[in-house]
Amino acid sequence: MLGKTALLELLAGKNRGLLATETDRQAILAAIVQLEERNPTPNPLSALDWLDGNWRLLYTTSEELLRIDQIPFLKLGQIYQFIRAETGMLYNIAEVYGIPYLEGMVSVVAGFEPVSPCRVKVRFQRGIVGSQRLIGYRSPEAFIQEIESGRRFPAIDFRITATEQRGWLEITYLDQDLRIGRGNEGNLFVLTKMR
Repeated sequence: MLGKTALLELLAGKNRGLLATETDRQAILAAIVQLEERNPTPNPLSALDWLDGNWRLLYTTSEELLRIDQIPFLKLGQIYQFIRAETGMLYNIAEVYGIPYLEGMVSVVAGFEPVSPCRVKVRFQRGIVGSQRLIGYRSPEAFIQEIESGRRFPAIDFRITATEQRGWLEITYLDQDLRIGRGNEGNLFVLTKMR
């Protein structure tokens, strides 16, 4: 698909948005809008085979995520999102690198509930922040399995109990290996499915 190829070419070298100039962001947004207009999955929450799985972030406009890269001596590594459609759970992981032996990670666990054919309400439940070594982090997949087993980690591991959470995410494009979403704060997310 030409529009998909064009978007992926625009995203190449932009380090999830950290290196995108204003001109880059405008071109990326235009390519996203064109792709969204040809979304092959107008009811993405019914396409569980495509939605469910392990995703890696290619691009975002989320300052909250990109700001992690501004912490002194640290650099933002890969960002992952694991969707478990059957249980209505999602797991976000941001790897952080910098000073040797101080590699870190930030993870958020959330439940989601469909509110339309393409939108989910998101309720954050748990946050985990700490050293990859202290946690015993080996891979995102192994880490998610440990979370799902109920393990508590020797890190900042806390419950998120905000009663007035209003987070939502709308899936505006979904195919077998690319997903585009727009969040309630106006943020864009482009992810590729991991094999």
